[in-house]
Amino acid sequence: MGFASIKDFFAQVALVTPDQFDEWNKAWRVAVESGSQESLLAFICRERGIAEDLFLQQLAEALGWPFLDLSKLEVPPEARQKVPTKVAFQYSVLPTHFENGQLQVVVSNPFEAAMLNAVRFNAGSPVQFALAPKVEIEKALKKYYGVGAETLDEMSKDEPLELLVGEDKEITEGDQEASVIKFVNQIIWEAYKDRATDIHFEPAEDELRIRYRIDGILHQTPMPPQLKRYQAALISRIKVMSGMNIAEKRLPQDGRINVRIKGEEIDIRVSTVPTVYGESVSLRLLTRGKIFLSLDKLGFSALEEHAIREIILKPHGIFLVTGPTGSGKSTSLYAFLSSINSVHKRIITIEEPVEYELKGINQIAVRSDIGLTFAMGLRHILRQDPNVIMVGEIRDLETAEIAIRAALTGHLVFSTLHTNDAPSAFTRLIDMGIEPFLVASSVEAVMAQRLVRNICPHCKVEQKVERDYLRKVGFPANEIETAKFWHGAGCEECRQLGYQGRQGIYELLLLNESIRPLILNRSAATTIAAKAMQQGMRTLRTDGWNKVKAGRTTLEEVLRVTQIEEHMDALADDSKSELRLNR
Repeated sequence: MGFASIKDFFAQVALVTPDQFDEWNKAWRVAVESGSQESLLAFICRERGIAEDLFLQQLAEALGWPFLDLSKLEVPPEARQKVPTKVAFQYSVLPTHFENGQLQVVVSNPFEAAMLNAVRFNAGSPVQFALAPKVEIEKALKKYYGVGAETLDEMSKDEPLELLVGEDKEITEGDQEASVIKFVNQIIWEAYKDRATDIHFEPAEDELRIRYRIDGILHQTPMPPQLKRYQAALISRIKVMSGMNIAEKRLPQDGRINVRIKGEEIDIRVSTVPTVYGESVSLRLLTRGKIFLSLDKLGFSALEEHAIREIILKPHGIFLVTGPTGSGKSTSLYAFLSSINSVHKRIITIEEPVEYELKGINQIAVRSDIGLTFAMGLRHILRQDPNVIMVGEIRDLETAEIAIRAALTGHLVFSTLHTNDAPSAFTRLIDMGIEPFLVASSVEAVMAQRLVRNICPHCKVEQKVERDYLRKVGFPANEIETAKFWHGAGCEECRQLGYQGRQGIYELLLLNESIRPLILNRSAATTIAAKAMQQGMRTLRTDGWNKVKAGRTTLEEVLRVTQIEEHMDALADDSKSELRLNR
């Protein structure tokens, strides 16, 4: 169908006037010459100011073709086998139904002659075409064929592969390199688009599972069933990219890849461990030079932010941030350092690894393989005349002792500990072997934190919650009748999850003359917590409830990331009994 006939067709069905078509066709040709890959149909749709799905519905009615909602369809394997994977991905077409010798194929552009001919040629049977938006077809292709299926189709031809060693790689959506390289690049590209922080390649007996961690939750990525056949090649490619020894498969290895995606530099930390069915590979994606959150964007209450600003301006003492891996501790510490960074302060950090580069701050990366540990680095930092020191993590007695000595000799020290809540940090330090009087005299504050997912703003709706359930989970009894709750219904923007992005919930414990005697007497963490709460400390759960009431997150999220045991005493007796029965 030539342009003239398309023009006549649009005029005949009253979708586009001849004058409009001439004008838009001319503008589209100029755009194509400038490098645009947009189709004429998409260009006209945009110029008309109409949503693609509505325009395609009108077009389908004019052509007499079905318009399909792919989210409600289940595509059988016999239909998918009628069109080669490469053709399906190359032209963004999806075979949806095969019955009585006729194949139904959904497309997004009925005027693309090359696509129509390729489908008819490869189908080997009569074809009935249907319409759907291109973005929906592409989602369905990933769902039914798997991410990178067209690349695996090329790999099955056993073409020779050239693995490029140690290069800084520019990753684009249409990489034209050898298939195994192209497939790995596509996996990283998809993870970047989905805002994933981690990619896991997990070998099993009959499959190679690939999962992305998005907003702290793991999601399995649809993969072609034949992926297991290429497990060794894919893992070897990742090991080559990250500078590992590809011959060593019996021992764990660590490496790093530097890539560039849409002009943004990404550091990828790579770890391999041997498992029963092959090497398991984990990739952590870090945006180099990322603009991290400032202190006022972390989600503190006004009182907490004021208290933190006072602490980080003190000339000496220790400020500890606690929480499990992936709870945002590093982000908080970087925000603190950025707030006090100036030409008048010498700030030195020792980290494993240096996740984000801070201008004006001296950052040291731990190198255990050559003896540069936290303790050794910290000892030498003290000879560098610092005002402020940040230690990535206090893991052992030696590091803890040097950090406390630094705090007591006029340095402000920031660090992290792996404890569940703020009061447990004191018990942890004492258990390491630090004398209680040193802990009490050096630590100025401890902050515990977790990350909860934000409700997706695009599908946020009010949620009705039973009062009995609120009492059971310990929601403040005096607010049960008046509080409103929201959740995400699920939409395309949030991948039907109802959440998009994350924020912190916090528990800030400030040391004072009431808390220090408890530490000196080696009191239990629960005793310290009770005293701190009397003096106004808000627990993680309480801060979570406040963010639920503000409509930022859901009850389920707060319950997921906080421990219910520490709040059992606050529940009514009947609620306690009910909880125990339901466990």
